[in-house]
Amino acid sequence: MVGSILTGTSLVAGVVISAWFDMDVPDELGSVHSETTTVLYADGKPLGKFAAENRTIVALADVPAHVPAAIIASEDQSFMTHMGINPLGIVRAALNNVTGGDQQGASTLTQQYVENYYIGVGEATYADKFREAILALKVTQEQSKEEVLEGYLNTIYLGRGAYGIEAASQAYFGHSAKEMTISESAFIAGIIPNPTYWDPRQGEDARAQAEARWNRTLDFMVEQGAISAQDRAGVQFPKLKKYTQGSGNAQSAYLLQEVAKELAREGISEDQLTKGGYTIKTTLDSKMQAAAAESMKLPEDADPRIRASLTSIDPATGAIKALYGGPDYAKYQTNAATQDIAQAGSTFKPFTLVAALEQNVSLYSRWDGTSPQEIEGYTNWNDETQEEEQATLTNFGTPPYGESYPNVTLLDATANSVNTAYVHLNKEVGPDATKDVATRAGIPETDAKGNEIVGSNLANVLGTASVHNIDIAHAYSTFAAQGIRTTPHLVQEVSDGDKLLFQGSTEATKAFEPEVMAATTYALEGVVEDGSGEPASHLVGPDGYTERPVAGKTGTSNSNRSAWFAGYVPQLATVVGMYQYDLESGQYMQITPFGEWKEMGLTGITGGSWPVTAWADYMAKATEGMDVEEFPEYEPPAPPSPTPSPTPSPSSSPSESAEVFTVLVPEGLIGQQYVAAASALAGVQLVPQQISVDSEEPVGTVLSLDPGEGTEVEVNSTVRVEVSNGSAAEEEEEETTTVPWGLTNQDQGDAEAALQDAELTPVVQEAPSDTVAEGRVISVDPGEGTEVPIGSEVTLVVSTGPEEGGGGDPSPDPSDDGGGIFG
Repeated sequence: MVGSILTGTSLVAGVVISAWFDMDVPDELGSVHSETTTVLYADGKPLGKFAAENRTIVALADVPAHVPAAIIASEDQSFMTHMGINPLGIVRAALNNVTGGDQQGASTLTQQYVENYYIGVGEATYADKFREAILALKVTQEQSKEEVLEGYLNTIYLGRGAYGIEAASQAYFGHSAKEMTISESAFIAGIIPNPTYWDPRQGEDARAQAEARWNRTLDFMVEQGAISAQDRAGVQFPKLKKYTQGSGNAQSAYLLQEVAKELAREGISEDQLTKGGYTIKTTLDSKMQAAAAESMKLPEDADPRIRASLTSIDPATGAIKALYGGPDYAKYQTNAATQDIAQAGSTFKPFTLVAALEQNVSLYSRWDGTSPQEIEGYTNWNDETQEEEQATLTNFGTPPYGESYPNVTLLDATANSVNTAYVHLNKEVGPDATKDVATRAGIPETDAKGNEIVGSNLANVLGTASVHNIDIAHAYSTFAAQGIRTTPHLVQEVSDGDKLLFQGSTEATKAFEPEVMAATTYALEGVVEDGSGEPASHLVGPDGYTERPVAGKTGTSNSNRSAWFAGYVPQLATVVGMYQYDLESGQYMQITPFGEWKEMGLTGITGGSWPVTAWADYMAKATEGMDVEEFPEYEPPAPPSPTPSPTPSPSSSPSESAEVFTVLVPEGLIGQQYVAAASALAGVQLVPQQISVDSEEPVGTVLSLDPGEGTEVEVNSTVRVEVSNGSAAEEEEEETTTVPWGLTNQDQGDAEAALQDAELTPVVQEAPSDTVAEGRVISVDPGEGTEVPIGSEVTLVVSTGPEEGGGGDPSPDPSDDGGGIFG
């Protein structure tokens, strides 16, 4: 054994000595070694290119001392003393790699310099690393540490197409490296191992990584004595310059950015992309991408703060066929489909539907869909008490209380997006089951900061979670594939000449049973055929006559701040989203109507308006020439007999032989507020009808019922509820008006103007709020929808912003979401 060890050692020593004498430091690389990478659509048409930028050489003496100090602290703390390589690091990395651990490297700054300056970025085989180590030893003997460091600073790739510290400083900060601060130096040093994926422009996850690396570098700089603890305490994360990845096309930059991010996750860096001369074939369909750009173009009268997005996925493979992140990357630096988030609205109701079907709940089960209702466990956050409190839930529709759907089937509740019925369903199946289905379908469990996306509360069925467009598209592609979940991806393959370097995965996982998915699709077809998604129902096949089967769901969030349509045909799942966001206030806003919806007098855009029509326009183009395929056959069970009321009383008449179910009008409602009385009537499957009556009683007080309390009536009968409007009958009738809806959370000026238009007098009071942005309305008194005499004073409580130490985002109230023709 000793002999073998000595022999092996002698052989290694011989190889090293031979290499030392035979190997000379080569001439530095020229620009000819950098090749452009070409990116193609799936059909081979050009999409864009990745190419290196020219570097600007800067002398080491011309940059502040903290610039190289930050890089040494982050990348190679023993640089100034080692011989060009780190033997202990090499042994550690070799043992780890041989024993099956994560692949590690042990490159010093000198070795990286040799690779960048003399060899070129390659495949990093052991032979390459051996050559690199020998050259690093020789370079250390022939060049000073300052020369090596200067060469390194001028050759290292630092992201954003920038080679060298000068180009990087210009790309990230907009000024010369001579002006770089300690904070900027630490940022650049921190992202060196992965400058593409850790660039904060890539989203919250990337920013979190960059900040962690920035803090790490600063701590190391203090440990090494490069800066003092006082210097460390005074720095703030640097402000970064907006960056446009250019290919000449305003929209293709979004796609190239996503390609780079996806490949970075697979270990192919942007440095390799810009210098390797690869050919990248994407999954994107050039025809569909052009259709997306055309269909997503907003009218000229649309508010400039509105952003629209689209993701279109092949459910069989997960291949992204079209992705629309915005009209111009130069103007909008984030991808609206993959980086921006907005509340999902009623696109989440199908997750509760699936959970119910998995628990054998029938599509013909009946639910209380009356509006308004107070459902035990359904709460909202109260700013005054700082507690969750029981809340009143309404459906979409005629204000102030929305449309009622008493004793509605689950099938019809889905078609009409009935909030109250679906919250009852969510209570039955459990909100954790809804969350589980959403995750299995494709909604991520946590965001970039580790926070859970879908909460375990009754409101989760109404889409209070904020998600990316691509997340919803992922989930609905699982529905389209009848329960088979794939991974959305943009890259089909990467090749270097004839050598295949990477191939996108089409691995599939069974997430749901086929019979559950068939029933889900059947219900979602009803949304398109008979409900809020009707504009999507007219897709035709290549013969121009046969209609394609379409399933989908509209979604509208609280106060119309986001609007969606998520739908699919058997071969393609597509999601169109829209939201309005004010950068100055940092707040989501009610989407301002535009085009035909403005002419219709709508107060906000809903999922059943622009999103579904844009979806239909895109899908008509995207499916042109595509075969017509059918969804799996589904035979719904026969509808069960009507569910008896809690207090059934069979009765019959000479002309009727069928049993009729009756209930008693509840007692004790006179004197209560209308909301409580309406909820009690809905609870026994009766339909309340509000009648305003002059009275000295407080506004909203129930005066009488017809039929009266205790009367036996048929299930689903209408009960007239006389409600006081607060004015005495004997007094001369005053001319009245209604306090406008939608004042809460509006800008103070807009709210005052709305009151004045309604011939009312605004009175402003100010109060601090941790959840409502400064200058926006916290509450209104009398409340929105209240009938008051013309000229009355209406108090607007306006936020002055959070008290010292306060803060936070507005707590969502999802009760505005849901059904009707635009829900």
